[in-house]
Amino acid sequence: MSANEDQEMELEALRSIYEGDESFRELSPVSFQYRIGENGDPKAFLIEISWTETYPQTPPIISMNAFFNNTISSAVKQSIVAKLQEAVEVNLGTAMTYTLFEYAKDNKEQFMENHQPVTSTIPISSIISVETPNTAPSSKKKDKKEQLSKAQKRKLADKTDHKGQLPRGWNWVDVVKHVSIFEISFTFFSFLHLHCQIFLF
Repeated sequence: MSANEDQEMELEALRSIYEGDESFRELSPVSFQYRIGENGDPKAFLIEISWTETYPQTPPIISMNAFFNNTISSAVKQSIVAKLQEAVEVNLGTAMTYTLFEYAKDNKEQFMENHQPVTSTIPISSIISVETPNTAPSSKKKDKKEQLSKAQKRKLADKTDHKGQLPRGWNWVDVVKHVSIFEISFTFFSFLHLHCQIFLF
């Protein structure tokens, strides 16, 4: 079988195996990511495997350069990649992406035993000076407008002027109409009151 046929078969198998698995991500038909560990787990890490043109006869490219791994020291990343490279040598010539992901899952604790979360070495004063200008725009972004349907937008456009503002007095009460309703109701209740008094006597 040619390398392309092997890759097509492995791609179908990976899609079938990892269907619905939130940890697995197909970046392209020849590049895959798998998150080892749950979200929020301080020892979780992300492995990316990319196939070369002649894979599986030649080793895939294994990377841990994803943003998800920013808290992992480069020494730990290199150690994990080196251990995965050893597994690659054993499985060379066969479909190994699933095997490598499972190997990483099974050995997660061993891989991360020397892990100490990397913290930023930027002085606090520079963080404050960098963050201060950005705090004002972020508060503006929070005031996001409510999403409207087309019908709601059309109705709003009919009520507003070219600047998007409602005309002056749009919510004013029609005093004449209001008073006339009050007079009618007052007259009606006076009529009822008068008739009630007549029937009582």
